[in-house]
Amino acid sequence: MKIVIIGSGIAGLTLGAYLSREGHKIKILEQFDEIGGVTATIKQDGFEWDIGPLLLEGLGPNEPISNILNDLEINEKIPLVNEDRGLSTPDFQFWRPDKYQGLYWRREKLKELFPDQSEGLDRYYNFYLRVIKLSTLGKKIEQSSGIGKLLLKIKLILTVLPVKKMLNWNASQVLDYFFTEQKIKGLFSGILADFVVKTDEFFGLGIPMVNIETAFDKRIPLKIKKNTIQTQYNYIIGGCGVLVNNLADLIKLNGGQIITNSLVNKILINEDNKAYGVSINSGEKEMADLIIATGSAKNTLLNLISPDILPDDFKNRVENLPLMESVMMVHIGIDFDPTPYQRAALCYYYRTYNVDNAVDQTNKGIYHEGAHGFLIYVPSMHSPKMAPPNMHAVTVYTIAPNTLKSGDWTEQREEYADKLLAYAEEIIPGLREHIKTRIIMTPDDFKKRINVKHHSFGGSAPKIGYPPVTYKTPIEGLWFAGCQSESTGGVANTMNGAKKLAKLLLKKFPGKK
Repeated sequence: MKIVIIGSGIAGLTLGAYLSREGHKIKILEQFDEIGGVTATIKQDGFEWDIGPLLLEGLGPNEPISNILNDLEINEKIPLVNEDRGLSTPDFQFWRPDKYQGLYWRREKLKELFPDQSEGLDRYYNFYLRVIKLSTLGKKIEQSSGIGKLLLKIKLILTVLPVKKMLNWNASQVLDYFFTEQKIKGLFSGILADFVVKTDEFFGLGIPMVNIETAFDKRIPLKIKKNTIQTQYNYIIGGCGVLVNNLADLIKLNGGQIITNSLVNKILINEDNKAYGVSINSGEKEMADLIIATGSAKNTLLNLISPDILPDDFKNRVENLPLMESVMMVHIGIDFDPTPYQRAALCYYYRTYNVDNAVDQTNKGIYHEGAHGFLIYVPSMHSPKMAPPNMHAVTVYTIAPNTLKSGDWTEQREEYADKLLAYAEEIIPGLREHIKTRIIMTPDDFKKRINVKHHSFGGSAPKIGYPPVTYKTPIEGLWFAGCQSESTGGVANTMNGAKKLAKLLLKKFPGKK
């Protein structure tokens, strides 16, 4: 079949790799002049930076991305380094200890800091192990069949019983159940700022899943006990562009095409409500048996087709899809070694314990300029070739409103970049005076790069009560994938969702390979 894929982000490339391998004729249309979307690696003056994925989950043994790379037989072309990250708050820091102190070293440090929370910390970590077991069983069920799958489902039911009352709790309720200390609640909920989701909007059992202990100490074993396996975190040596380029090479090797600077401005649908092609900004039309759209759900499903032909329930689902906010990002090349000030390639610097307030302000268009927190990422620490000799590539970024309540991203880009770097300079002294080159990426820059009106850095926001946009649309022959689909956000989830959709399509439409 001839299949047109709109967008060359990680979803479009994963789909293209699977479908072209089975003999389908794939054409990927990308509106930007580079492929990869926000999973690309950008370059300037001998320096290289990832746009955002950073320290990736899903690349460990039998995890989603590694399974995909094995499926596609390109795993050996994606070099990895297993690492961890730091976390800093106004009152304490978590860095991997020089001497290994076991799975529970963070718990013990928190007990020293907050002795009155010791009992709650013990209960929380028991809860943590149970949630990890539930996640492990869920993954095994997804990969199993027959009697084995049934037995795993029984184990999952038995595992969930002790926390059954918490299944419908939000994160605020879970944190209140274990802790009275706001600083600990802020520590375990801080990552929700990345999603721009408040604690009463986030699934309670998700709190342990966004605070995996292996993220802070790579020496912690993945397998704690049977059916209790934690996630591993890895960098791709050379940046995420290595993954993007290998997927693209595989598509081309299998006869597929990737066309850049090719903006789709309309999906063509006949009177029988069937998609049969796309119209491109050049004026050309590309006919196809199937069309898979990736990227923005609203842009694609409400603008590239007439929303009048969509059923109300589906249209409402798209219109009400909650999206994360954007980021303010500054990439710099420096001529000195920052490692005496930041010992790992990546560190989160939380500057508030009130995540809900920070999220609320961002949702209202109020930009904190870095005051609520930021990240510093030095990719050349794990991949020295991403910077010239004796130099380093550094990225500083923070969450930011897609649209400012007051001000203008384009007009104030330099001002906001300087303010963010000033906060980073509190960690790495002398940072700005050693800059050799820099690239500023505001929400407006991201909008242009991936052709959206609302730049959602991680995709759909994981809010309770909002159903995702399904892969299958009400239009025959039109499918939707990516970080705003039922895959949800993140590289691992997006790639795994693309794999699921590819397998579904191949079952319906086998190739001729």
